[in-house]
Amino acid sequence: MIPVLLHLGPITIYSYGLMMALGFISADLLLTSECRRRGIDTDLANAAVVWAAIGGIAGSRLYDVIDNWPIYRANPWSIVFSGAGFVWYGGFIGGVVATAIVARRYRVGIVQLFDMSAPALVLGQAFGRIGCLLSGDGDWGLPSTLPWAMAYPKAIVGWNAHTVLKLDANDNLVSGYFPGVRVHPTPIYEAVLYVGIFVLLWSMRRSAPDGRLLALYLMLSGLARFLVEFLRINPRVLWGLSEAQLISIVMMAAGAAVWYATAPRHGVAVEPPATLRA
Repeated sequence: MIPVLLHLGPITIYSYGLMMALGFISADLLLTSECRRRGIDTDLANAAVVWAAIGGIAGSRLYDVIDNWPIYRANPWSIVFSGAGFVWYGGFIGGVVATAIVARRYRVGIVQLFDMSAPALVLGQAFGRIGCLLSGDGDWGLPSTLPWAMAYPKAIVGWNAHTVLKLDANDNLVSGYFPGVRVHPTPIYEAVLYVGIFVLLWSMRRSAPDGRLLALYLMLSGLARFLVEFLRINPRVLWGLSEAQLISIVMMAAGAAVWYATAPRHGVAVEPPATLRA
């Protein structure tokens, strides 16, 4: 675990930031490849990645600030200079909005661009989770005695009774810390699942009807997060589920709706609604 790679004067280079950068670079390469295959101007790929990155980072930070406002209010500078505190779902929303704007700017169907972006996005998520692992930003799971369980003694958020948690009999999070405690390395679990989803989507990109890659991305990535969340230390807010799991259910439902909307009818493929095509 290496939260901080190096210091350049007042600038700190974080391992999480490096993994984010690698994720964006890989997304740009994959999306550029897809643009070439489809005969689309490759400037679209560069614009989509740049603006999705800006929207994603802003959205993920904003979501975390809103979710943890009392902490940030006490230390406002941490909003800008902290190496942790990025929430993926906020980043997803910000990235989707930015990608939709780029699609309209380049006159490409929104569903088509989302299909093209889905494999790149899920691979970028895998890089992001490796960043979580390296930085120790609190995305680990519940205490575990499994052989691959890990400790995060250099975690950027600290490794102590406030960050090592477990669920009590009423699904409340309480301290699970003790000397030598190890936990589920849930960032690795998610990264492995996301790589598997990437392989599937990438293998289908030439034959899948419009909208299918988007639908599969929403359903499978939502399912991956839903399952891993059972082992993470996020609070349970409703029916024994966490906030992230409730959002995952919405993602899976949206993916199922897109799948149904793009399913063939009597041998004829149904086009996406006009509002999604342009």
